[in-house]
Amino acid sequence: MSRWVNRPEGSNWGDFGEDDQIGRLNLITAEKVRAAAAEVKSGERFCLSLPLDLPGGNILNPRRYPPELSPTFRSGNRPNMNYNLSQDNADFIDVICDDVVVLHTQYSSQWDSLAHVGQEFDADDDGIKEIVYYNGYRAGDHIRGPNDEGGMAVEALGIQNMAEAGVQGRGVMIDLEGEFGRAQTMVGYDDLMRVMDKDNVVVEEGDMVCLHTGFAEMIMEMAGNPTKEKLHGSCSALDGRDGKLLNWITDTGLSVLIADNYAVEAHPSRAGEGACAFLPIHEHCLFKLGIHLGELWHLTPLNNWLKKNGRSRFLLTAPPIRLPGAVGSPANPVATV
Repeated sequence: MSRWVNRPEGSNWGDFGEDDQIGRLNLITAEKVRAAAAEVKSGERFCLSLPLDLPGGNILNPRRYPPELSPTFRSGNRPNMNYNLSQDNADFIDVICDDVVVLHTQYSSQWDSLAHVGQEFDADDDGIKEIVYYNGYRAGDHIRGPNDEGGMAVEALGIQNMAEAGVQGRGVMIDLEGEFGRAQTMVGYDDLMRVMDKDNVVVEEGDMVCLHTGFAEMIMEMAGNPTKEKLHGSCSALDGRDGKLLNWITDTGLSVLIADNYAVEAHPSRAGEGACAFLPIHEHCLFKLGIHLGELWHLTPLNNWLKKNGRSRFLLTAPPIRLPGAVGSPANPVATV
């Protein structure tokens, strides 16, 4: 039995199969990967992740905190850091370090899974709105909270589906900082087209689009001591209320959308009319089209190299961690040019 009778206007639910859980990652075909590999000319590599303890503190998002590292323990509550095994057996000369981390999966450079944002939507076409996610997966059945029967579990659309797909393809850089600097700017379709035309940037089906705003580089410069004014008043973000921009995301066939800023789109968005999404690009990408979002990536060193060499394309390898049931994941992407 289908999970939905009515699909959201402008969505692609069912287009990749009734049980699809990876959305537009399906567009990164073997042919697209070969084309991406052909972008490698020099073999230089760029780490696109911030250190996962940045931005520092919880000013950017009060619900998310930096990682906490601590040792594992041996019997007798002895910490496993610089632990010499000769304490247990005089014949051993090994020294052991072993740790555990408490990690907010979306604190720093990260991927959103398709379970990150759903909507109250009448998928049954019976006049009653249900909580549903991409491709009609249901709250309470496939995505459960701690108070639901059976307890918390993400049995569909978890981040492991993205990891298992093997996220590798052609990255395309769009340099918004080069046009707008670090002034807080809401970027619409016309602005984006102007930047792309100026820099001769072309986006094709299956491409992994990266938006460089300078925000993550600013975080690096603040070195773990960010200020509220800079975090919430700097750099470019997409205008999610711009219908032409949403249509461009649909029509290009881009596979994923990535930025070095907090949420890809302006947060909060411009005021909408009537009942509307709080984050319209999150709704459009995660809920309607199955487009994973990457946020807070460190794109500046790669962007600078590409601009210096007159390029915008590169090979991008960017799987999340394969953690079943997670709704987000730290990202440690690598670009090869």
